[in-house]
Amino acid sequence: MSLQEKLILFLDMTANKFSLILCSLLLAGSVQAQLQIEIIDGIEGALPIAVVPFAVQAGNEPPDTEIASVIAADLQRSGLFDPMAVENMIDRPQRPPEVRFGTWRLLNVDYVAMGRIVTAPDGVNTEIEYHLVSVHDRRTLFSRAIPAAPGEYRLRAHQIADAIYEELTGIPGAFATRMAYVKVRNAGTGNEQFELIVADSDGFNPQTIVRHSEPILSPNWSPDGRRLAYVSFATGKSNIVIQDIFTGQREVISAERGINGAPSFSPDGRYLAMSLSRTGNSEIWLRDLSTGRMQQLTNHWGIDTEPAWSPDSREVLFTSDRAGRPQIYRVRPDGSNLERVTQEGRYNSRVSVDPLSGQLAMVHGDGTLFRIAILDRETMRLRVLSPGRMDESPSFAPNGSMVLYATREGERGVLSAVSADGRFRQRLVLTDGDVREPAWSPRIQ
Repeated sequence: MSLQEKLILFLDMTANKFSLILCSLLLAGSVQAQLQIEIIDGIEGALPIAVVPFAVQAGNEPPDTEIASVIAADLQRSGLFDPMAVENMIDRPQRPPEVRFGTWRLLNVDYVAMGRIVTAPDGVNTEIEYHLVSVHDRRTLFSRAIPAAPGEYRLRAHQIADAIYEELTGIPGAFATRMAYVKVRNAGTGNEQFELIVADSDGFNPQTIVRHSEPILSPNWSPDGRRLAYVSFATGKSNIVIQDIFTGQREVISAERGINGAPSFSPDGRYLAMSLSRTGNSEIWLRDLSTGRMQQLTNHWGIDTEPAWSPDSREVLFTSDRAGRPQIYRVRPDGSNLERVTQEGRYNSRVSVDPLSGQLAMVHGDGTLFRIAILDRETMRLRVLSPGRMDESPSFAPNGSMVLYATREGERGVLSAVSADGRFRQRLVLTDGDVREPAWSPRIQ
């Protein structure tokens, strides 16, 4: 569904001409085709690094995942690193004492990551030793070990990539996270099928959480990464649902007459913000997740929708057309201090907040072009990041480094990601079906 189509749908709902959804949803754990990631624009001056294939200590089974290749792919996807091809590696060290610094210096490599799978100190289980060295100053930056059972090697590889990323950039990595997105088969026909899918941040291990013949919209992660809130369409009435992605247990949070949409968990886990028309017009409401108590935050004749939270849970940002066109506003959770945030441009909507810096990503448009932009709230400088014509649904990575969003390629919906500085872009494409409504999970400590 395009941004224009959703806008028309939204306006129809406010006039009570459209009825909303979600009654009979099917839980399914079937494996789907994974997203294929294509790097579009790279960054000049990316750090040259070698991730040497990890060895296996005698007596241990080889892993079900090539650990080094996952780590290298993660680092390359960040846009900040240029991993060396394995076939160009002259040496294959496993530990720092085996590194011949002169050789790596001649190969123009700045850092070498290496490791091996060994028997854990308990003599039964296995763990992954991993190391990172700086070639130019001949220094070991870290040497660590992490438990690894069969089936966990890909996750551990992502965690090791996170450790390397944080050591070399000072910013927490986000490779060991997940994304949710909606896949649509037979889009634009009378036989559409919608699936809410959760996958690793690199597109691997996709699992269907919900499948239905009617639209599913607005997935949003709980701060503990266990639950998704979402909206979907089925029997002429809207529902906001929270679902545990591990057990499949679902709870209908709001099924009131009219609009029930755009759920958003507060970072502290206390509230779910949402857009409801229970009083006749679309307003922002909060639900206390421990007590079920509902609180109305806004009260205006304009359309108030698409809430998002500041990192400290002290303000709710939302889209409103109360000034005549969609713009971003903010309000405190007690309903006080409501004020407009965006001033530049005719159209700003669907805000996503950087969990670290508080910068805002949004859909920025002029009525014909809709692109992803970032607003620095300190300088109030707005930067357009994406090049498309119908870009939508931005979602910040949990470390603020990238923005994931939905766009169109011809008649097909795909996902794209752009670095927060706009220098690096990649495309995530399914072999079958449209992809839309992305949501990046939080980092789980």
